[in-house]
Amino acid sequence: MSDYATTDPATGEVLARFPEAADAEIDDALAASKTAYDDWRRVPSPERAALLRRVARLYRDKSEKLAALLTLEMGKPITQARGEVALSAAIYEYYADNAETFLADEPLTFSGTGTAVVRTEPIGPLLGVMPWNYPYYQVARFAAPNLVLGNTILLKHAQICPQSALAIAEVFAEAGAPESVYRNLFASNEQVARIIADPRVQGVSLTGSERAGAAVAEVAGRHLKKYVLELGGSDPFLVLDAADLEQTVAAAVGNRMGNAGQACTASKRFIVLDEIYDEFLDAFVSAMRDQRPGDPTDPATTFGPLSSRRARDDLARQVDEAVAQGATVATGGRPVEGPGAYYEATVLTDVTPDMRVYREELFGPVAVVYRVPSVDAAVELANDSPYGLAAAVFGADAQLAAEVADRLETGMVWINGTSRSAPDLPFGGVKRSGVGRELSHYGIAEFANKKLIRNPR
Repeated sequence: MSDYATTDPATGEVLARFPEAADAEIDDALAASKTAYDDWRRVPSPERAALLRRVARLYRDKSEKLAALLTLEMGKPITQARGEVALSAAIYEYYADNAETFLADEPLTFSGTGTAVVRTEPIGPLLGVMPWNYPYYQVARFAAPNLVLGNTILLKHAQICPQSALAIAEVFAEAGAPESVYRNLFASNEQVARIIADPRVQGVSLTGSERAGAAVAEVAGRHLKKYVLELGGSDPFLVLDAADLEQTVAAAVGNRMGNAGQACTASKRFIVLDEIYDEFLDAFVSAMRDQRPGDPTDPATTFGPLSSRRARDDLARQVDEAVAQGATVATGGRPVEGPGAYYEATVLTDVTPDMRVYREELFGPVAVVYRVPSVDAAVELANDSPYGLAAAVFGADAQLAAEVADRLETGMVWINGTSRSAPDLPFGGVKRSGVGRELSHYGIAEFANKKLIRNPR
């Protein structure tokens, strides 16, 4: 039975299956990607940028069809799915618009005569291993900068979104991408390891779990390949005062519940000073209780199913274990009865460091609220995590909020706002949240040869 299948998470119905790639297909893809790279790297960058512009235009032209696939395969509410398509188009367009600037030679100031410049060049075929929670966006932030740079892409997508993966490949083909400049592969884990090890492949980018990241990094390290990893997050949301409690609670709920809580950068740990804890918790629990899961194809739905029954059951086990160890359920805490992969919007309190859930990522509509006695304690708790992806700090005192942001051990911090991805903002974390950066001008430098060209005359 194939591991690649479309299963509607709202109903549990298996709608389509796709066979894994044969080894011969992998061999052909490796050879074709290298051949394509030898030509693609020599295509003038304005022409490579023009391909990305056509891709962006097709994403917008096909928005409804592409969004419907996201809703079908992983349960993303249709309005959020349309937003993901639009963001993906914006990323392709951003790198097309900025290619000339990002790839321009950098003159160096140095001692001696003559000239010295650093030239940004491609390095070769790359492998992308992508997740299911943002099927188009995750691919765009990897593929767009590397294609305009001159690298070629082999793309292994998540097993639960094969039709979304095929749709991306079809967009590139329709946009006129040369053969094998971008190639989708329904590869197995064993084949992924073989692709990374192949000398023609020069790097790998993975967005996914810690376990998957460790496995990819081990193979890449053994074969001296560059890698970028975007892994988990247990992002803290620090509440320093109740100056604008309504706005703070709305931001907290919105950021926790987007994509049914299945986002690495979703706020998951809500850290609240003692003097405002009760007020915040009452308002937050009331707002979370109002979150009702619905049909993801309905434009009015903001909270759909989890991506699969397995994801829902894993989340339920985490919550049940925490409760058995002494955590309190302030609202929710149960799977929704029926064939779909729905789980109630949930708030946990009284979570302590001896519980596994204290250090685990809750990848679903579950929030944990903590009471702390001081700002210092809030920062200490926020940093007491194996993860370091994003954080949010809410407080009326701008100077205090900025000072707190400086003390947080994360790759990204928002002050009086929550994480929002944009093409021109760098994305990435520290600690077990990953290695490397994507988006902005940083994203085009990860798999680039920064070649020094020195002329002493």
